[in-house]
Amino acid sequence: MEPTETMTLAKILEAIMFAADKPVSIPEFCRILPDYDRGEIQHALDRLKSDYQTMNRSFILKEVAGGYEFRTKAEYADYVISMLRTSPSRLSRAAMETLAIIAYKQPIIRQEIEVLRGVDVGGVLRTLLEKNLIKVVGRKNIPGKPLIYGTTSRFLEVFDLQDIKSLPELKEIKELESDEDWKEPFNTEFNQERREKTTASHETEATRKIPGEEAGDEKVHGAPENVDPGENHSPSGS
Repeated sequence: MEPTETMTLAKILEAIMFAADKPVSIPEFCRILPDYDRGEIQHALDRLKSDYQTMNRSFILKEVAGGYEFRTKAEYADYVISMLRTSPSRLSRAAMETLAIIAYKQPIIRQEIEVLRGVDVGGVLRTLLEKNLIKVVGRKNIPGKPLIYGTTSRFLEVFDLQDIKSLPELKEIKELESDEDWKEPFNTEFNQERREKTTASHETEATRKIPGEEAGDEKVHGAPENVDPGENHSPSGS
């Protein structure tokens, strides 16, 4: 299709991105617009990004997940959510911790994740797979051939990342926390489960105690009460 005089490359790119349901990459633009070379398309996209920043609109053109996409600015998110009448999908802390491990350590197998977290992650992995945030990228060549996990392009979209290299460096995260605290997220769920088991164990022990007795008190059952230890009590009649 030949563009008309009123159609500029920038406007054509705008139309494509508004209609797309995911970020559009440069190769995809080149496929759709064979009459334009890669340099022309890149230049038009850069100009569009600058124009939208200058106009100070409620949305911007952003490079994310290897492509370009119009995105609402964060300060307007509540209004969009209200319009959709849905609450944003949230991940549990366990899911976020597991996802963080996969993002930074990929490719990684389930057993390696469980070593870091200290708990079973089978259910969490299923949730992340269902949400298309992670994917199976192969099998590791060890006994049992366990599945290998990695993140998806959807992960990059959700977390507003251009590519996986855009993740913050681990050393940057560690600098924000003390040396003792940075590992805590990986052990949170394990520690919580351990505390719950300990509490349940104490409650069980408490129910076994004789009513009226305090913890730590011991009595010899069948012995007379209120006996002065210094008195020598003999059987009557002696």
